[in-house]
Amino acid sequence: MLKDKSRKVELKVSADGSHTLFVPELDEHYHSVNGAYNESMHVFIEPALLHCSKTNINILEIGLGTGLNALLTATNTRHKNILYHSLEKFPLETEAAQQLNFARNNSEQAIFEKLHQLPWNSTERLTPQMSILKDENDLTSVQFTQQYDVVYFDAFAPEVQPEMWSEAIFQKIYDAMNIDGILTTYCAKGIVRRTMQAVGFTVERLPGPKGKREMLRAIKK
Repeated sequence: MLKDKSRKVELKVSADGSHTLFVPELDEHYHSVNGAYNESMHVFIEPALLHCSKTNINILEIGLGTGLNALLTATNTRHKNILYHSLEKFPLETEAAQQLNFARNNSEQAIFEKLHQLPWNSTERLTPQMSILKDENDLTSVQFTQQYDVVYFDAFAPEVQPEMWSEAIFQKIYDAMNIDGILTTYCAKGIVRRTMQAVGFTVERLPGPKGKREMLRAIKK
């Protein structure tokens, strides 16, 4: 049995062959069992990172988790400079991170290993184009000191973490985003869409990854 900082997690293989982690305490997976790698590309990289036309961008990630979104950002970016701020209340133990199979080649594996070796709570250079702040913090208590162009909202599902999907939380994120900032999430529940709209986002439904009919992309106009 593997662990994050306070909970037991189990290593699982998703349908596309990439790993995910299962948290028995929450009865929840870190990624889609229909394909962890493909889900991250479909939900965060393609409609958010690659949809952002700016040269220099600040990214906020809600839930570093396994580090998959951070790895895919580092290896799929066309941007000249990225500052990546990732919040994670329950960091993975090193043993768990070492077993994940997301890298497709030696270069990506080196980035992934460095990602998990970098210290917490300090902004560090991950690649020539990307710096990362692994922030051992909670979205409900963090105080933002900068504005973001892209937000990966990758919290556990509303039925598991309802406090993370409240109007107050989305207002906090909205206020911390630049105009034309992009937020994407795998969750397409009507109440989540209406909550985003209530704080000012323009929200569109997009086709979801395998196993999900829809996802959401929200823009700050």
